[in-house]
Amino acid sequence: QGHLVESGGGLVQPGGSLRLSCAAPGNIFSSYTMAWHRQTPGKEREFVATISGSGTNTYYADSVKGRFTISRDNAKNTVYLQMNSLKPEDTAVYYCGIPGTTNWGQGIRVTVPS
Repeated sequence: QGHLVESGGGLVQPGGSLRLSCAAPGNIFSSYTMAWHRQTPGKEREFVATISGSGTNTYYADSVKGRFTISRDNAKNTVYLQMNSLKPEDTAVYYCGIPGTTNWGQGIRVTVPS
């Protein structure tokens, strides 16, 4: 189906912001719901947010609701995750992908020191 590539991660102080981007092949992008998940060492990968193909519908994990915003630009074949008011517990590797498939990126690390 194609190669998803995340970018925009890094180190940010508590309370700061980052915007993650996920570039996807154009032949698949606008047809699919996209999602962000995250994983920390020793824990299972967890859901963060999802957005419908049109961008109309979004859904968030309770832990990020009100702080994170998922969006997409179908003209650019890109999905974003704006992360505000970051906390140390947001530290993880973040993955974008198509739910229910094996089509996920390699992940990008976000670190919020305590």
